Amino acid sequence: MDVLCGSPFWDSNITLHTDSPDLTPCFQNTVLAGIPCFYFWGALPFYVYYLKRNKRGYIVLSALSKFKTVFALVLWCVSWSNLFYSFHGIIQSKTPPPVYFVMPLIVGITMLAAMLLIQYERLHGVQSSGILFIFWFLCVLCALVPLRSRIIGASAAQDQLEDRFRNTTFYIYCVLILIELILSCVKEKPPFFSPVNFDPNPCPELNASFLSKMTFWWFTSMAIQGYKKPLEDKDLWSVNEDDKSEMVVQRLQKEWDKQKQEVQQKKDVVYTKTSNHAMNHVVDGLEETEILLSSNLKQKKPSFLKALLRTFGPYFLIGSMFKLIQDLLSFVNPQLLSVLISFVKNKNAPLWWGYLIAAMMFFSAVLQTIILHQHFQYCFVTGMRLRTGIVGMIYRKSLVITNSAKRSSTVGEIVNLMSVDAQRFMDLTTFLNMLWSAPLQICLALYFLWQALGPSVLAGVAVMVLLIPLNAVIALRTRALQVEQMRYKDSRIKLMNEILSGIKVLKLYAWETSFADKVLEIRKNELRVLKKSAYLNALSTFAWVSAPFLVALTTFAVYVSVDEKNVLDAEKAFVSLSLFNLLRFPLSMLPQVASNIAQANVSLKRIQYFLSHDELDPSCVETKLITPGYAVTVKEGTFSWAKGLEPALKDINLLVPTGSLVAVVGHVGCGKSSLVSALLGEMEKLDGEAAVKGSVAYVPQLAWIQNATLKDNILFGHLYHAQKYQTILEACALQQDLEMLPGGDQTEIGEKGINLSGGQRQRVSLARAVFSDADVYLLDDPLSAVDSHVAKHIFDKVVGPEGILKGKTRILVTHSITFLPQVDHIVVIVDGKISEMGSYQGLLQQNGSFAEFLRNYAPDEDVEEDEPTIVEDEEVLLAEDTLSNHTDLADSEPVTNEVRKQFLRQLSVISSDGECPSKMSTKRRMCDKKPPELPLPKKGPSEKLIQAEAIETGRVKMTVFWQYVKAVGPLVSLFICFLYCAQNAASVGANVWLSDWTNQPLVNGTQQNVKMRVGVYAALGLLQGLIVLISSFTLAMGGIKAARSLHLGLLENKLHTPQSFYDTTPIGRIINRFSKDIYVIDEVIPPTILMFLGTFFNSASTMIVIIASTPFFAVVIVPLAILYFFAQRFYVATSRQLKRLESVSRSPIYSHFSETVTGASVIRAYRREKNFVCLNDMKVNSNQKSYYPGIVSNRWLGVRVEFVGNCIVFFAALFAVLGKDKLNPGLVGLSVSYALQVTMALNWMVRMTSDLESNIVAVERVKEYSETEIEAPWIIEDKRPSEDWPTQGEVQFANYSVRYRKGLDLVLKELSLNVQGGEKVGIVGRTGAGKSSMTLCLFRILEAAEGEIKIDGLRISEIGLHDLRSKLTIIPQDPVLFSGTLRMNLDPFNKYSEEEIWKALELSHLKRFVSSQPAMLDYECAEGGENLSVGQRQLVCLARALLRKTRILVLDEATAAIDLETDDLIQMTIRTQFENCTVLTIAHRLNTIMDYTRVLVLDKGVIAEFDTPSRLIASRGIFYGMLKDAGLA
Repeated sequence: MDVLCGSPFWDSNITLHTDSPDLTPCFQNTVLAGIPCFYFWGALPFYVYYLKRNKRGYIVLSALSKFKTVFALVLWCVSWSNLFYSFHGIIQSKTPPPVYFVMPLIVGITMLAAMLLIQYERLHGVQSSGILFIFWFLCVLCALVPLRSRIIGASAAQDQLEDRFRNTTFYIYCVLILIELILSCVKEKPPFFSPVNFDPNPCPELNASFLSKMTFWWFTSMAIQGYKKPLEDKDLWSVNEDDKSEMVVQRLQKEWDKQKQEVQQKKDVVYTKTSNHAMNHVVDGLEETEILLSSNLKQKKPSFLKALLRTFGPYFLIGSMFKLIQDLLSFVNPQLLSVLISFVKNKNAPLWWGYLIAAMMFFSAVLQTIILHQHFQYCFVTGMRLRTGIVGMIYRKSLVITNSAKRSSTVGEIVNLMSVDAQRFMDLTTFLNMLWSAPLQICLALYFLWQALGPSVLAGVAVMVLLIPLNAVIALRTRALQVEQMRYKDSRIKLMNEILSGIKVLKLYAWETSFADKVLEIRKNELRVLKKSAYLNALSTFAWVSAPFLVALTTFAVYVSVDEKNVLDAEKAFVSLSLFNLLRFPLSMLPQVASNIAQANVSLKRIQYFLSHDELDPSCVETKLITPGYAVTVKEGTFSWAKGLEPALKDINLLVPTGSLVAVVGHVGCGKSSLVSALLGEMEKLDGEAAVKGSVAYVPQLAWIQNATLKDNILFGHLYHAQKYQTILEACALQQDLEMLPGGDQTEIGEKGINLSGGQRQRVSLARAVFSDADVYLLDDPLSAVDSHVAKHIFDKVVGPEGILKGKTRILVTHSITFLPQVDHIVVIVDGKISEMGSYQGLLQQNGSFAEFLRNYAPDEDVEEDEPTIVEDEEVLLAEDTLSNHTDLADSEPVTNEVRKQFLRQLSVISSDGECPSKMSTKRRMCDKKPPELPLPKKGPSEKLIQAEAIETGRVKMTVFWQYVKAVGPLVSLFICFLYCAQNAASVGANVWLSDWTNQPLVNGTQQNVKMRVGVYAALGLLQGLIVLISSFTLAMGGIKAARSLHLGLLENKLHTPQSFYDTTPIGRIINRFSKDIYVIDEVIPPTILMFLGTFFNSASTMIVIIASTPFFAVVIVPLAILYFFAQRFYVATSRQLKRLESVSRSPIYSHFSETVTGASVIRAYRREKNFVCLNDMKVNSNQKSYYPGIVSNRWLGVRVEFVGNCIVFFAALFAVLGKDKLNPGLVGLSVSYALQVTMALNWMVRMTSDLESNIVAVERVKEYSETEIEAPWIIEDKRPSEDWPTQGEVQFANYSVRYRKGLDLVLKELSLNVQGGEKVGIVGRTGAGKSSMTLCLFRILEAAEGEIKIDGLRISEIGLHDLRSKLTIIPQDPVLFSGTLRMNLDPFNKYSEEEIWKALELSHLKRFVSSQPAMLDYECAEGGENLSVGQRQLVCLARALLRKTRILVLDEATAAIDLETDDLIQMTIRTQFENCTVLTIAHRLNTIMDYTRVLVLDKGVIAEFDTPSRLIASRGIFYGMLKDAGLA
């Protein structure tokens, strides 16, 4: 080097040991001039390669670009003018040293290359270049020292001509590179010819400049917007092109196809070798090959992992590069700390050293922040793309898998692949780099520790290694507890669901307390498990907090005791402490990464298994070539549902002429639907040929309805055509239904068509088929779900010879014999074969299987005609039990229609917000708690019985936190805060003691009373650990106490809530409080508070330590705090709303997916796969729209907050340097090592604040539902009636009026009547006359508006509800059973003896059934009594009534007669067993009440007639008219 320069390269006297440092000219000319060039040429090849791969179109030459280029050109000239000046020197025989030739040459070439790169980037559409920015930055940085030297030199006036020329060129050079640096901060316009962006709201990231990308400055606009007002969907940026679902999935699909091809080629090779002789369809030959194949190919499957790596690997590796740099940088600051401490020790070191160290600390910390967040950004984006790719692949696959494959994975499992397994991959990407990064960090830390402390480090490492299994054991145990807790939680939610669904029955029977006890029993177990896991969590927190301390303690103790010459000074102690802190993270992460990888591996196998399923063969049904004149042909067809199964259809030969109507008939399970599936290509074709000409429309047996408007369901992606649409609605008998639906054809249909009856669903499905205007119609029994008169209408208007579809080819599968004479051909299928074909007359004459079929079915036909089937569709709906006046909805009176409309409307709302609890996690009920007013006249979809929940926005009120503190207990809360103070005091104390120890003067080269020092240090540290243990435990206990009291309050209130609340609130919304919100209160809030308090006190103690050691620091705290506060507020507001938006947009992905899986065959039949794939992509993209800013908001915050942290490090170091003379090395070490830790704490503190604010809302939501209005008290002590009341059973109504809810009309108007004890009274009237309301009034489910009811002369409004309800008996209309034993269903309070129960069962004709069950009385009823028939359930209700046997019995007859047999049994039992009781019967079938003492006829809420049946018939009034209609008079 000295030869090159002709002067010395390094001189420490000039550079280091002086107050005015400078570098030698040689160093300046070689190293400083060379650094930028070296960087530039190092990065250039990679960068050019990258640009070649990613082209974004070119940018038009702009003024900016021209300026950059010109300045770079001038720089090249300036550099080379120096070179020519040196040659000029040779001519003048003053040969300069070689460095003056070499460096200008290199610099000049670099500048020229930079100029070319500016243009090359422009042509490749780079708007802001990172490479060049860093290059110009390095140039400026490296020019600062020479610039200073020249200015100092110039003032010293050694002014020679030679220097003057070089100085001038250098000054010009400095100005130019500074200009270039400034210009490179500005970004170019977007490129030309790039795909045109029609986005109304594109993501600013694409066009952001390099600096803006590095610091995430481009996100600021959203942060500000989110702070001003809550973000909404329209404020979100659209998804970047590279992250869009269609792009990502396409790339992944391509790689996966490659994997499959590779495997296929290998298979083919094996196959051709073995199967030459098998080519002529020798069956044994084929089987032989199969066996050979399977043995050869055990190991080879297409690898999904490889496909993932090839698709996402390269992008992820960039993130890994950043991680590597960041890992290395993280070890710079501990080294700088040790230099700083030795600088403070060295009293005569020049001050500028300290400044340089502080500046370097700051610079390295800032660089580390920027690089770390770039790494995270790459990881999270990879994770997001992974999830998108996997979701898209699974969705596309689910549209093409065969039926046998679909059987092997249920819809639930496939949705799980999408949600859980894809999520696992996403979580893994964040930590995946820890696999190599953790070992690297551990090795580096150990290396530096070994240098400081020698082999004593091993003692500390031993402690760390011992802690790992402890943590692992805790983790395993916690997981086991979690599983157990999930079990309890599920059973509690299931029970709550049943209670809320059957709340009306519980009220009528006064059974609430029994069920409340059952819930609380489960809750007790749940909290017991929570308590256990709280112990464990306290332990693991203890291990986590104490680990670094224990490690430091053992290491220091061993170090000072091994040899008394070992002195623990500040440098060793604090540098080791900061290294131990670095070690803490990788060590705790390793086990977690391992378990994450294990989980992801399981997920990978599941996904790969699903993606490798067989796909449907699109060519198994020919669509192009077909025998002329025929629309459908099958020759010698044999089909089965899966390769290995028996064929379901054998030797099918079928020719369907174009335009004919063919009926397919046969017994149940003979293969009619299979034939339709075979024609759709849904079955495996084993043999033969099948062809279908043109497009197909398909109506499945079970209608498939999308969660969309009714109109969209019918259009199904076709263009709207008004007249055609109207005609079709008429023909499919949908007009009346539309009038009844709240929003007409704009009504939102819930999932699986929940708010339509079975018949309506079927008609919508048919309308969809007719609208699609296809060539061939495959109708799989569309007429069975509708009433017989509707079926006739549809056949005449749509399917039949005169219908809309005449002239189309129709294949109709049917059970209905009535229509057979009108079809062209009939195909009779018996056991999977076609037994006969021909016209109706022809087949009758043959007297074959068809004639027999007719004989079998003819008798039943009549029965089917009479019974209005619509009722049983309705029963599905009645299970929801949402309206109290839903007597018989089959009637078509105007009143009913109103009721029914309301009812359906209510369901449509329920289904739209009840199906997915997660959707509602962030919503809140409207503050306005009044039930909605009277239904207004119908105005489109606006009319709602149920109010929407309002989404809570903005900041959470302090009162909510106060409510939680009250639930925990204010004293406990104070105690917890006190413990946290104490814990931090102990921790600070230990470190202050350490700093004091390290400052202890040496005596003969050793430290005194080492044992005492170690002892106190250990005591303080262990005290801290102990307090941590106590505080985290107290906090957990407080959390459990709060959880218990909040849940109890909610449960008590909900059981005391009047019925009207349940009529207007969807169950889903209430269940959500019990599941999601209680879960948050149980398991999310306590750990969040724990972390929050930890980080808060940690940051506070750091500030105190720094201020105590360097009081100046107090000055900068205020500006830093303001900066921090702003970042925090902006972030919290924005991120909270983004989280809400993300969770709301996630559930539609899954619900749309499960819908698609169930309707896959319909989608395929109509060939709409592409549209559905697009729909799925749209839903995924809209989820990403809120997920991506969510990721970036974390990065944005991280960079801002860590910058505050880095400033703290800088000022702590700076003030340490300034106060160097007053400070001892121990204090400097203490304050700076604390400052180095604060960054993490600050970052987490903001996150925890945000989480706490998001989650504390759960408390508010639970409180809100714990404070709704309640019904009258259950028991009023001083008003309790006597034990045997009512003795007579006399009922009096006096001027009695009632309404359902405030603001609605009266349902009963001024009723006055008197029923004597023991009378049997039948109550009749048209629907909506107020029959059910009368019974509800007796039980005070409805409270009187005016007037009163007396029973045995006692006013029922004056006694407690339970006293009243337990003395009356009701047999309700729809029998409700709860899951549990049969005994519990009959006698939940265990009041009756075994004999009494058996007696009741015998009288209710259930004895035979129950005694035949092995469990007898402990027979388990399923939820809702699913495993009993409806008749049996009705008999169980009868048994309940027989057990209670009170003086008054109310019998609400089941609308749709349960089978007549059961009905007769019930009537008979009542006549015999309740002979001397007062019986009030709401009758629907009048023959049951003909022998009653009196009949009450209600009409529109008033008494129309009330007399004995015979007199009423004689008077020929309303009752007589009703009898006549029923054919009884």
